[in-house]
This record gives sequence, structure tokens and C-alpha cells, in this order.
Amino acid sequence: MATTRQAHTVWEGNLLEGKGVVTLDSSGIGEYPVSWPSRAEAANGKTSPEELIAAAHSSCYSMALSHALAGAGTPPSRLETKADVTFQPGEGITGIHLTVQGEVPGIDADAFAKAAEDAKANCPVSQALTGTTITLSASLV
Repeated sequence: MATTRQAHTVWEGNLLEGKGVVTLDSSGIGEYPVSWPSRAEAANGKTSPEELIAAAHSSCYSMALSHALAGAGTPPSRLETKADVTFQPGEGITGIHLTVQGEVPGIDADAFAKAAEDAKANCPVSQALTGTTITLSASLV
């Protein structure tokens, strides 16, 4: 069964001086302030579309890799995934770098690297972001 998740943003003012609040409607877990300076300069306690993409990508990727490893008979004890989403004003999102460290009993570094690359290609968020270059660093702990 398909699921749909919702969020909404209320924005006030122009791009450079305005501000907004993004609300995570489906989960109800919070409202987060956003602004141009938090996107193009320092975060200063506000989020950005790129940070939200990084959160979505790191969590989706972790789920995809966990599922693939378990399906291969080597379920992970722990995965820690970081997503760095680079935004260049005037150009947009110029790349995403995933870094994953895994504790996976019974697997060697080569098999982990292959599973990590396969998860990068098959993660639904990676697939949704195919217009962006996505790179990966994977290591066992």
C-alpha cells in the first residue's frame, strides 16, 4: 500500500530578507524555521531544504543498506550514515556525499563496499535525486 507524507511551509517576505517555518505535518514532530541566510550562509539555529534532504537521504540509505545486508545473511549490528548536501547559490544543489560506517558481523570490507554501492543505487531517495551527483565512502568499524 502506498503512503503519502506531508509537510508545509509558510513564508513571509522576499527571498533575501524573508523567513519561513516548515512544519512536518504527517509526524507532527515539529516546526522548523528556515531563511535564505540559513541556506546560503551559516545555519544559526534554522534549517534549510538541503539539511532536510540530507536527513531524508541518510535515513533512507541506512534502511536500504540494512535491508540488503540482512537479505544477504549478514544483518548489521549498527550503521551510521552521514549525508553532506552541497548547495551553491546561483547553481543549486551541486552534489551529495554519503559516508557510511558499519558494524556488520561476518562480512569483509569488499562485500560491505559492494552492498553499500548497491544500496546507494537502489535507495528510493537516491533514485529521486538522480539529477544530482551522489558519491559514497563506506567502511567497516
